[in-house]
Amino acid sequence: MTSQATVPRHVLPVLVLAQFAGTSLWFAVNAVMPDLQRELGWPTAALGTLTSALQLGFILGTLVFALLAVADRFAPRLVFLVCALAGAGCTVMAWAMVRHYEALMVWRFATGFFLAGIYPVGMRIAAQWYSRGLGAALGLLIGALVIGSASAHALRAIGDQLPWPTLMLGVAALAAAGGVLLYATVGDAPGTVARVTTLQWRALASVWTDRKVRSSVLGYFGHMWELYTMWVLVPLILATRLEGAALSWAAFWVLGAGALGCAVGGWVALRRGSARVAGTQLGVSGLCCLAAPWLMHAPDAFFYTWLVVWGITVAGDSPQFSTLTARNAPPQAVGSVLTLTNSIGFGISIVSILLFVSLADRVALGALIPWLAIGPALGLWALRPLVQAERQPG
Repeated sequence: MTSQATVPRHVLPVLVLAQFAGTSLWFAVNAVMPDLQRELGWPTAALGTLTSALQLGFILGTLVFALLAVADRFAPRLVFLVCALAGAGCTVMAWAMVRHYEALMVWRFATGFFLAGIYPVGMRIAAQWYSRGLGAALGLLIGALVIGSASAHALRAIGDQLPWPTLMLGVAALAAAGGVLLYATVGDAPGTVARVTTLQWRALASVWTDRKVRSSVLGYFGHMWELYTMWVLVPLILATRLEGAALSWAAFWVLGAGALGCAVGGWVALRRGSARVAGTQLGVSGLCCLAAPWLMHAPDAFFYTWLVVWGITVAGDSPQFSTLTARNAPPQAVGSVLTLTNSIGFGISIVSILLFVSLADRVALGALIPWLAIGPALGLWALRPLVQAERQPG
């Protein structure tokens, strides 16, 4: 890693743009699924299966990339480029075979697999360049991804003006351009740890054997129990008061508020420490879960304030967990440790989503949402050693 003072000014903006472009393969295509349902007559369950196929592809991809130490054995920017181009190609094939449901599911699974070389690898590149200020850099990086994820709701609100074939092909072109931009303009950071030539099994074990890494990783797992399930439930919560385009725009603002939590959290972390910022945001989001029984039926001002605060804090801790893990992982295996952590975290999110969505048909949301606080509670417990270390002088 290199001193932040020597980092060229273009590095962070390029990273943010390339990461946003690459992960557009994930969120923007999901936005056209309702159009495909209407045009092709698919049941709602089919849409859920397609989304799950991409998630499972990402989990498998991150697991394979971590076990093979791909981001640590090869130049990360080359890995990013290859995966961005491959993911774009999968999206073009999904467009070409969109009327064949089984083939579409395979191409979405493959897209998820290649996203494993974009999201965590982008964080790996940031960790190479920023020895100090990594929390702030990742705050902007992941903040852009939060806006991207939330933009699916904005796209759905204006969907009548964006035909789905144009959107799918546009997303593929955007992802490919992001990979080329990063590869062409961001080189290897000065003083980068030499790439390894062997598999890093012992380094991967640091996820459990190293006390500091274990603390941040377990905190991240608690965060992942809550994050994506909250994102899935927000439209259902808003549907108790809104419908149509108004609902979609409100969902965009609630989820997009997480970018503010990421960016401001990164700035505060420079002064207060990443563990304390992550712990504070995780605690506030957990309290938001517990407050659901009262605020679900509160006047509009309290209801929408609650959702925005929840949106800010539920995502705002994510960059700081990644920062803590990157700082404490073995230097030669930072990419692999981050990727393995992502793999397990997204696996946890799928379990949480399936559980809470299935229960939402039978349990009132006000009674169901507080159980999401289990994740933040366990995450706060795991994070204690790192928070205590930051509070100690010197």
